[in-house]
Amino acid sequence: MDKVIASGELQITTPTMGTFERNLTWWVLGCIVVGIALGKVFPSFFQSVGNIKFAEVNFPVAVLIWLMIIPMLLNIDFSAMKEVLTHRKGIGVTLFINWVVKPFSMALLAWIFIRHLFAGLLPVEQIDSYVAGLILLAAAPCTAMVFVWSGLCGGEPKFTLSQVAINDAIMLFAFAPLVALLLGLSSITVPWATLFLSVFLYIIVPVAMSQALRKLLLSRGPSTLDNLLKHLHPISLSALLITLVLLFAFQGEQILAQPIIIGLLAIPITIQVYFNSMLAYWLNKQLKVAHCVAGPSALIGASNFFELAVATAIALFGFNSGAALATVVGVLIEVPVMLSVVSIVNRSKHWYETN
Repeated sequence: MDKVIASGELQITTPTMGTFERNLTWWVLGCIVVGIALGKVFPSFFQSVGNIKFAEVNFPVAVLIWLMIIPMLLNIDFSAMKEVLTHRKGIGVTLFINWVVKPFSMALLAWIFIRHLFAGLLPVEQIDSYVAGLILLAAAPCTAMVFVWSGLCGGEPKFTLSQVAINDAIMLFAFAPLVALLLGLSSITVPWATLFLSVFLYIIVPVAMSQALRKLLLSRGPSTLDNLLKHLHPISLSALLITLVLLFAFQGEQILAQPIIIGLLAIPITIQVYFNSMLAYWLNKQLKVAHCVAGPSALIGASNFFELAVATAIALFGFNSGAALATVVGVLIEVPVMLSVVSIVNRSKHWYETN
């Protein structure tokens, strides 16, 4: 069940981790098996699906991404950004990690591991694509699962809500330039038209639709929004699984030929999560921020908006690309790695509160 936390006149629902979320890693593994099998049996069907696109943006995937993202964005109240001054130190730390440290640290890790340490173990023609996928994964902070992580570590709900709202607002303007800059620094050609169309389809349109729908539903009472979210939740999860099946149907040959690829891609992603979360946690301690703010700050600083990363990777580089595969590896390890960060935050509370 969700936990409702009252704060003055404001009530914030903090979701707990459901059965699907707890088993996300196993669901992704299942999608790998099902996708590869279907790709082998029905190759022409999946090729046809892959070809339904405009400016390299696949429309079936666009619809699936909207079904994934819009229910998440319906939870976001952009008016919560007025709370920024209440927790300005924690928000400042998280913004610094999300938009200055994390994208560039991932680009560095991709350069170290993918271009150098693991280069001999990976397909040469996909090296650039793997690097691009890792950059896309780190370029946008999480907007949905972070509410779960925050709830599990006793995070201050108003801080979490305001931080996510601010990050979503920044994404509208910063995502495309940041991705273009990092891809350029990595000597990867940027398809500008496709990048801006992806931002329009996967950020601007869902945000606009979700906020308009949210306003309409709230005008009919908070229970109307809650009821719709309960009905949309399974649809959103189904859209995520279908997208993963489609992707692995295209990636099957590559994975079967070199299954070690998934493990190699997971290494820089895992390092990036621990590095950024612990840096955010330590910075908050130095600034004497309360633990209930430092916890979600560390978790928001480390987690990724993998739905957006997957969609953008497919749009920019295609279903068959290493970029798409790299972003999906982020989905694969999301739950176990983030749960371990939650455990570290909870177990270290005594240390954190010691001067």
